[in-house]
Formats: sequence, C-alpha cells, structure tokens
Amino acid sequence: MKITASAISLNVDDVTASATFVKQHFGFSEEMSADGFVSLSKQDAGFNLIFLKTGLETFKPAFMRGHRADGLLIVFVVDDIDTEYARLKTEGVTITTPIETEPWGERFFQVTDPNGVVIQLVQWMTQAA
Repeated sequence: MKITASAISLNVDDVTASATFVKQHFGFSEEMSADGFVSLSKQDAGFNLIFLKTGLETFKPAFMRGHRADGLLIVFVVDDIDTEYARLKTEGVTITTPIETEPWGERFFQVTDPNGVVIQLVQWMTQAA
C-alpha cells in the first residue's frame, strides 16, 4: 500500500469558527469548501484538516453522524515551543493548559478552538524514545 495523502476529519457544530481559528492562528489555508464542509491544508503539516458540520446527512458511517470531535487532541510538533506560546498569547488565544515539561522531555501546551477541539503544541526537549 502506498499512502499518497492524509487527512483528519472532525465533526463540529460551527465549521467556519474552527476553520477560521486554525487559519488565523496556525497558518492553514482553505483548499475547498461547501455547505457544512471545509478542507484546510498547510504544506508542512503533512495532512489536511477537515471540519464537517455535525449531523450532515451525507456523513458515513451513519451511526457516527451526530458525534462531535471529542476526546482527541490535534498535535503539532514545533521547533520553538516558547515562541509559539508567546505568539498565541499575544494573539489573544486562551491557553487551555499552560506550558509544562514532562519528565520524558515533552514540553507542551494546549489551546481550544471555538468548538472545543483541543490543539496541543509540542517540542521534544530530549530525543523521544
């Protein structure tokens, strides 16, 4: 199998709010959109980020149609976590989890988009095992 592209697709109540948040604060660009759908990309992200309106009739599998993005993290590994932390605070983004460093070397913080999607930024302070 050869994978030619990757995407993560999340059901949210307000597609525009989530899309605007990641475009404004994380540099994603809109690739395509339709009613209740937006696909965003960022060349260095390695995947497309798709937001779908919760409850779309075309969503498959149907039993997941009403589910919302919950219990997951979108994680971006960055080169300078402290600069990103300061930048997002300056931009007025509410920090959900303040910056901290785990004993195994993961330095991270979290923000939450308007639909409750948690985005975690990480920098490895030591080589990950």
